[in-house]
Formats: sequence, C-alpha cells, structure tokens
Amino acid sequence: MSAMSDSTTPLDRARQAMIATGQWDASQAMGRSWPIGCVALEITQRCNLDCTACYLSEHSQAVKDLPLEEVFRRIEMIRACYGANTDVQVTGGDPTLRRTDELLAIVRRIEGLGMRPSLLTNGIRASRELLVGLAEAGLVDVAFHVDITQRRKGYRTEGELNVLRQTYIERARGLPLSVFFNTTVSDENFDQLPEVVAFFVGHSDVVRLAAFHPQARTGRGVLGPRSPRITTGSVISQIERGVAARLSFDTAHIGHSRCNRYAMAFVVNGRVYDVLDKKRLYELLLARTVGSSFDRRSPRRAVMTFLARLLCNPDVVFYGSGWFAAKLWRMKRDLVAAHGRVNKLSFLVHNFMDACSLEKQRLDACVFMAATKDGPISMCLHNALRDNFFLDPVPLQKPDGEWYWNPLSGATTRERIPDRGAPAGGRLRRRSRPASGRRLETAD
Repeated sequence: MSAMSDSTTPLDRARQAMIATGQWDASQAMGRSWPIGCVALEITQRCNLDCTACYLSEHSQAVKDLPLEEVFRRIEMIRACYGANTDVQVTGGDPTLRRTDELLAIVRRIEGLGMRPSLLTNGIRASRELLVGLAEAGLVDVAFHVDITQRRKGYRTEGELNVLRQTYIERARGLPLSVFFNTTVSDENFDQLPEVVAFFVGHSDVVRLAAFHPQARTGRGVLGPRSPRITTGSVISQIERGVAARLSFDTAHIGHSRCNRYAMAFVVNGRVYDVLDKKRLYELLLARTVGSSFDRRSPRRAVMTFLARLLCNPDVVFYGSGWFAAKLWRMKRDLVAAHGRVNKLSFLVHNFMDACSLEKQRLDACVFMAATKDGPISMCLHNALRDNFFLDPVPLQKPDGEWYWNPLSGATTRERIPDRGAPAGGRLRRRSRPASGRRLETAD
C-alpha cells in the first residue's frame, strides 16, 4: 500500500512498471490509457460447477461469503488505488450465488464510485430478470464462461456448447450490456476452437469480446500440465482459422506480451476484416485518445466519442484516410449486402501462469489484479496462494473496535482465531468425477 502514499499517480506507477519490465512502447495501453486493465472482486468462493481446470482452492466450497461491509471496503480500496473508470470484475466462485439484493448492492456501489462494474459468471443463474436488474444497477459488461472443462451435463463437445452460448446471448440481447465469452483452452477442445470462433463471428451483433485462456496448472484443477501444442501462438492460429482471416495480434500491447495478446476486427455480412493492420495509425489514435472514456454499454455513444476525438485531431484523420478508404473498398460488397451494418468483435488470448512457475517480471507487469483485504495483487499470484487469502480471519471495523470474521464458521469474534485445518462445516470438492459431469453441491 506504500505506492498509494507517494506523489505519483496510478497512471505514473503503471507506466513505470511497464518501463521497468521492458514492456513500454508506443503501442502500450497500460500506463497510457489506464492504470490497470481490470481488478477481480471475488464476492463468493462457492460455485455450482466442478471444472477440471478450476482455479479455486480445495477449501473454497467451505468458505463463507465475505461480509458485505468487507466487500464495500475492498471496492473503496480499488478506487483509492486506481481511481475512477477502473474496470471491476465481480466474480467468485460464481457471483450469482450471492443473494440477489447483495449482488445488486455491490454493482451499485462500484458504479456509484465512478468505476465500471462487470460480471463473470457461468450463466446458470444469470436469468434475463437478473441481467435486467444488474443493467439497471449500472453493470457495464457480462462475461459468460462456457467451455468443455466445466463438464456440463448433456454437452459432449465444445461445438455442442454453442447451443448454451446461444441461450445466454438471447438472455442478454437488447440490454445495455457489452457481452463477452471466456473459453479455457485444453487439449480436449483445442481442435474445436475454430468452430467456436466462427460461432462468435456469427453472433457479433451481440458478442463484443471472445477471450481464450490456455489452461494453467493452478488451484484445484486436475488436468495436469498443459499440452505442448497449446501455446499463445497456436491459439492465435486457431482463432484465425475460425475467422478465415489474418488478424494483427502484435499491434496493441496490453501489459506483458507473454500474458496478453489482443486483436480487433470488423464483421460485415459475416466476413471478418482486420482493424489493427496499420500499427502507426493505432499508435497515433492511442496517443490522441488518452483520457477518453468509451461507453461500452452503447456502441453508438462510443462511436460518437471516437469521432469527436478525431475532429480534434485532423492530422490523424489525414494520415489514416488512405487506410480507411482502402478498407471501405475491400468491404464494399459486404457493406451493401449488410445494409451498412458493421459489428466490432475483439479477441484476447490471456496466458495465465502455472502456480509453480510464476515469473516476477510478468507479475510486475500484471494488468489483471485480484482484490484482497490488504490491497490488489496479481491474479496469478493470488491463484497460487489462494488459501492464504481466504482462510485467514478478516478484520472488521465496528463502532466498539476491531472484530474478526472467520471465513470457515462465518462467526465474528473479538479475537483473531486462525484456522488452517480441515474445514468443518462445508463440503470439499472431490478429486474424482464421473465422466458424464455434474453440478457441485454447495455448502450452506
């Protein structure tokens, strides 16, 4: 927390981290556009699925939900660390397992402090009614995590899960929410990735981002080491097969190059066109849009904000006019067929580290943090030491002094009573699982 007390700004500190780790250049968004990419706020450790690549702890099902007052304190801590317009991902476990009134209150608190709340969920309990309520509370994004490692009953392949993805898309359709999908990449679904990517292209009228996470050996996952054929480069190749086009994953830089690779495309009449194929133009736009906030809930408002910035930078317009004209010429037939409708679809490959193979440089350049009682830390480090953060008693400030909340019993006591033994009041996840898959029973 010492960084919060010095005279530098959060943006300064992010830029210094990028310089120190050798990641600073004209294409780097971290330290230029924002001081952090996202902060995960885990509001429950409970989950209603039993994934083979799960990052949670063996003890997670026994851990009680954080008291609402502590969740609010962590939200305020995130605001103090990174300032307004920070993306805060409400997650878990699965956050929809918390009481609905509490979940709505958490989203309102984040939005009320000028930050952008998003939701990461497996979608089982993310009903249309809940999504409507969350959107009204200020939710900006909803990310649905769907893939074959979750062992959802009735789905044998990654392609068959597109039926479920379609269901979730329809639940969110028409709401002022930016819709994302997360896919864990394992040896089981690697060959099927192009089919999944093609599905996202076909639904780019709703889906804004498709994120792919090569499996990491961390938490309570049981898949073992990652297959040698699964690399950032090979996942990118599978994405390009799915879109039937080459994409520029080396133009935009987000944190460490070994952690994040990003590409953006226009989808017109079902055809994909690379957007980031002119690196210098991207660098100019990045430099000239610093301080701009683009409303992800409204593509129209986001476009208007972008155009307003262009009007203030005629030299950029002049420089990019040739690129834009050539792009329009290539898209002309599809633009006519689509009546001028253009969708934007982004792809992200986020390469999490194995718990036993953490690299300091990548931790120092992290753009995806996790909120703890002592402040945000890198998500990879958080996953590697998860029990250290969730089995320790949490101090609560009461009118009559400091009390301690026990995460295993849920009791609040005057004394700090550490409990690192076997949980006594919750069910543990089982290492073995039936081949057909099942939902995991959660402790009360």
